[in-house]
Amino acid sequence: MGQTWFKLQNGSDVRGVALEGVLGEPVTLTTEIVRPIGYAFAQWLAEKKGVPANQLKIAVGHDSRLSAEKIKGAVFQGLEKAGCGMADSGLSSTPAMFMATVFENHAYDGSIMLTASHLPFNRNGLKFFTRDGGLEKQDIKKILTIATETGVFVSKPVKKVAKINLMDDYAASLVATIRKGAGQGDTPLAGLKIVVDAGNGAGGFFVDKVLKPLGANTKGSQFLDPDGNFPNHIPNPEEKAAMDAIIDAVEKNGADLGIIFDTDVDRAGAVDKNGKPINRNRFIALMASIVLEEHPGTVIVTDSVTSTGLKQWIEEKLGGVHHRFKRGYKNVINESIRLNKEGKDSWLAMETSGHGALKENYFLDDGAYQIAKILIKVAQLHANGKGSVVELLAGVPEPAEAREFRAKIKAEDFGAYGGQVLDAFTKFVEQEPGWSLTPNNFEGIHVTIDAAHGNGWTLLRKSLHDPVLPLNIESEEDGGVAKIAARMKAFLSQFDQLDVPAMK
Repeated sequence: MGQTWFKLQNGSDVRGVALEGVLGEPVTLTTEIVRPIGYAFAQWLAEKKGVPANQLKIAVGHDSRLSAEKIKGAVFQGLEKAGCGMADSGLSSTPAMFMATVFENHAYDGSIMLTASHLPFNRNGLKFFTRDGGLEKQDIKKILTIATETGVFVSKPVKKVAKINLMDDYAASLVATIRKGAGQGDTPLAGLKIVVDAGNGAGGFFVDKVLKPLGANTKGSQFLDPDGNFPNHIPNPEEKAAMDAIIDAVEKNGADLGIIFDTDVDRAGAVDKNGKPINRNRFIALMASIVLEEHPGTVIVTDSVTSTGLKQWIEEKLGGVHHRFKRGYKNVINESIRLNKEGKDSWLAMETSGHGALKENYFLDDGAYQIAKILIKVAQLHANGKGSVVELLAGVPEPAEAREFRAKIKAEDFGAYGGQVLDAFTKFVEQEPGWSLTPNNFEGIHVTIDAAHGNGWTLLRKSLHDPVLPLNIESEEDGGVAKIAARMKAFLSQFDQLDVPAMK
C-alpha cells in the first residue's frame, strides 16, 4: 500500500488522476490517499519548525479543477487530524499560496496549493510551501513516507475552517508593485489596451483586480471564468492552440499587449501589438532586458534548450552572463540561488516553458509577477513616447529552424538504458566531422555543429520523469535541421530498445 503514495511523487510536488473519464487512467489521487498526505505535511512542518502541530496555521487553495472541492475536503480532514489551524483561500493561484506564508496580514506557517498545472481535466495534485519557498524532492519523499506510516483513515466532516480573501491581497500587491515601478501615478496603464486569456484557469482575476485599477482598457479579454473542463483550450503558453487564441484576441481588438497564463498562474506568455508571440526564448529575452537594465552584468540562468541567439542577446547586446543549466524549473531556480550564495550576482532564473523567478520576489516562479515587471516597462515606454515591447525586442536573434523530437525508450530500466545511449552518443560525436561537444554543459550531451554540417546545435538528454530521450535541434540555415536530424537518426536507429521518431 505504501507504494501507492510514492508513485504520486512528481519531482517536488504530488500529482495523480483525481477523476474518472479517461480510458486507461484509473483514479489514483483518492480522498483516502489525500487525507494522510495532509496529515503528513502538518507533521513534517511541525518537526521542521520545532513546535506541536496544533500550533500551526496552514492555508489551502486551488485552481479551477473539477476535483478541487473533493481533494480540498480530504486535505482539511488530514490537517484537522493533526490539530492544525486551517484556512480556505478558495480559487487561488500558486504564487499567491506561497505569499500566504509571508504577507504580514496572513503569515501562515505553511500552505498547500491544489493544482496539476496544464495537465488534462482529470488530473490534480498538491504543491507545498513554507516561508522558505516551495518544498524540494527530498521533502516530498519525507511527507509521503509519513503518509505511508499513518495509513488510510476515515475522517468526519471538518468542523472549523476560516475563509480568507488571499487573492485580493495578492492582486493588491501586484498593483502596488506596478504603480511604484512605473512611476506614473495610480493609473500608469491608462491609454493602453491590454487583453488577457486565462484559459478558464485561475488567472481571470488579473483583469478586474490588477489591470482595471491601473487604468488599462481590457475589452476583448477572454476565458476568464474558471472552468475545469477547459472548454476553449488548455491553459498553457507552450501550446499552439493557446497562443493562437491570444494572438487572435490581440489582432481582433487592436490591443497593445496580450497576456496568457497557465492554469495556476505560475507561468505566463505574451503577444506584442503586431500579434507576434513573446514566449519561450523571446519571453526570456524580454525579461532579461528588463532585469539587466536594473542589475547590469547579472547572471541569467536558463534551462538547457535556449537558443544560441538568446545567448548572444544576453551577453553581446545586454552585457549580461548567460548560464545554461538543466531543464526543470526547480533546477533552474536552485542554480540561481546557488550562484548568489557563491557571490555571483544572479537576479533571474527562467525556463523556456515560461517558468521564471526573480531574486527580488523570493525566487518564486510567478507568472503574474513577471507580467507585472513587463507592464512597468510597457507603461514607461508609453509615457515617454518610446514605443512598445516591439522596439524593445527588435533585433533578438532567432534561429532559422528549431525542432524537438522524442525517442521513446522501450527498456524496463529506461534510466539506465538512456544513460547507455548518451555514453555512446559522446563517442559518436567525437568521430563525427564538424561536430564538437559544447563546453560548460550541465545536462545531456550538447553538441555544436559547424556551418558545413548543419550550422547549429543539438542536445540529446534524458527526460526528467518519462521513458523518453528528448532531442532538440537548432540551425541558423534553412534545411540545417534536416541535415543534423539525418545524422541523429542514423545514430539512434542502432538501438533496438528505442522507438525513433520519423524526424521529418
